[in-house]
Amino acid sequence: MVYGTIFVPRLREYPMEQEGREEEQPSSSQSDPAPTSDHKDFASTDSSSLCAELSPLEDIVFVDKQAVEKLTSGLISHYLPDLQNSKRALQELTQNQGILLDTLEQEITKFRECNSLLDMHSLFTEAKFYHNKLVSIRKEMLMLHEKTTKLKKRALKLQQQRQKEALEKEQQREKELERERQLIAKPAKRT
Repeated sequence: MVYGTIFVPRLREYPMEQEGREEEQPSSSQSDPAPTSDHKDFASTDSSSLCAELSPLEDIVFVDKQAVEKLTSGLISHYLPDLQNSKRALQELTQNQGILLDTLEQEITKFRECNSLLDMHSLFTEAKFYHNKLVSIRKEMLMLHEKTTKLKKRALKLQQQRQKEALEKEQQREKELERERQLIAKPAKRT
């Protein structure tokens, strides 16, 4: 049989626990299996160094390697399925978390687009307001243009009328002057 060394630290013992342990512990020759000759040398040569390293609260226990392997395989077979299930669950959670992060990023992008659409909506509203203002200014300008055109026509008519009146006055004055000339006596010519 092959034996290995395991260090088992003792916890602080209280008086009631010590009494119970004294009753439970069988003699040391029955509980500890005897080491083989290969390990006696190891135990004798290293026992002084091990004792120096160990505190008074620790004991040396010799355990069979087959028992250690069986205990290890039993422990692994007991906990490995749960650990594998946990691993699968964590992988699934990680995958779902990645999907959720992608979805969240898409939603954030949609909200940003929505905000930009609201900004564009307000921009279009403002553009519509200024367009209406421009249309009203254009209408006013057309009205002013029509008024100025009418005023220019009226001014031209008035000017033509004044010119006509002035021409008529001038013609009448010339007629009066001609009439006065005719009324003035002419001296007779001597022959």
